[in-house]
Amino acid sequence: MLGAVLVCGVGCLGATGASAASAASAATGSTAAGPPASTAAAAVPTGSGTSSTGLLSSSFWLATAQGDVWNFGQAGAYGSAGGLPLAHPIVAITPTNDHQGYWLVASDGGVFTYGDAAFFGSTGALTLNKPIVAMASTPDGRGYWLVASDGGIFSFGDAAFYGSTGSLALNKPIVAMASTPDGRGYWLVASDGGIFTFGDAAFYGSTGGLVLNEPIAAMAPTPDGRGYWLMASDGGIFTFGDAAFYGSTAADAPTDPAEKIVPTASGQGYWIEDQNGTVYPFGSAQGAPPSAGLMFQAVTPGDRAVLFAFAQLGKPYIWGGNGPEGYDCSGLALASWQQGAGVTFARVSDDQYHTAGQAVSPGQLSAGDLVFWGTSQTDWTTVYHTALYVGGDQIVESTGGGVQLNSLGQWGQGDIMPMGRRP
Repeated sequence: MLGAVLVCGVGCLGATGASAASAASAATGSTAAGPPASTAAAAVPTGSGTSSTGLLSSSFWLATAQGDVWNFGQAGAYGSAGGLPLAHPIVAITPTNDHQGYWLVASDGGVFTYGDAAFFGSTGALTLNKPIVAMASTPDGRGYWLVASDGGIFSFGDAAFYGSTGSLALNKPIVAMASTPDGRGYWLVASDGGIFTFGDAAFYGSTGGLVLNEPIAAMAPTPDGRGYWLMASDGGIFTFGDAAFYGSTAADAPTDPAEKIVPTASGQGYWIEDQNGTVYPFGSAQGAPPSAGLMFQAVTPGDRAVLFAFAQLGKPYIWGGNGPEGYDCSGLALASWQQGAGVTFARVSDDQYHTAGQAVSPGQLSAGDLVFWGTSQTDWTTVYHTALYVGGDQIVESTGGGVQLNSLGQWGQGDIMPMGRRP
């Protein structure tokens, strides 16, 4: 359900780290030949957490630049910065190690804490050369690093400063960072896959000299820290050191961009997570990963429809309701696409199932796609309910309790229609 707005730990303290330059033992990345064979897609397995639709039921938080946070599955409702007069947009949401809270980070380095996330400091009162783009917590959760797009590092709590690229001329901006398993070093990653290492973080390779189909969006070290995976925004995977290749989503071209790669405890598999919470397991990955914090942006028309639907949460169910006071199920679906994405289609659920946009198989559902329930899976005239798919087997719908977030399988799988629709 939607977390209540809560403000705690808004920080404007100075940084304990500096953005002084340190020699980087990595390639900064000019362009060369195409990506290696490790970007080839593998078939997506259906792990033990899949529903009968073939989709993994996962738990996650979705955050927006405005500071709104929505929680799904087992992810707790701890609050958001939505509605606050933010001076700068939120750029990252980072769960605590026990997943009982999270930090929100603004582009000026302002830090907002929720649940059991502790406040250790921020750069909110500093004048930064470049905006903050990411945060990484220390292994014990008693500190964190903030990194700017130029690779400037700011350390708080028990997070030590080991160096930065703040004074280097980078070919591409820094987009992510990751701590070594013992917290005594970190990697910085540029959008071209250039890798910069500090402390006890070792360099195992990069994509800095390759021409990528899509920019690098994330990295993850192996559990022993002797290798790492880089992931592009199309879900292409690049492996280095003892990180093995188990598959990717690059050839499947999901509608929403890939945002995170999460290794299994053994390092013999990983999950790829799209920005809408959809999860793809590979190798030893079974079921869904721990609750993730994801930044949700309006990349597609479906994303915009979902964001409109989110803004209606808590409004009452009204039979025949088209808003703005309240909605019935198909009224919410239509209004979300009309108001959010400028797309119109039929008004009632059965007609929507019969005519709205194109049919989409259950395993290919993306944010904003319409999902349906009917008494006969072979007769479109029996459809009685519709909802908007979010991701990770989760939906937003208007039902007896009003506009709310729920699981796609909340009433069982028997009445779910065999296809969704993408307007």
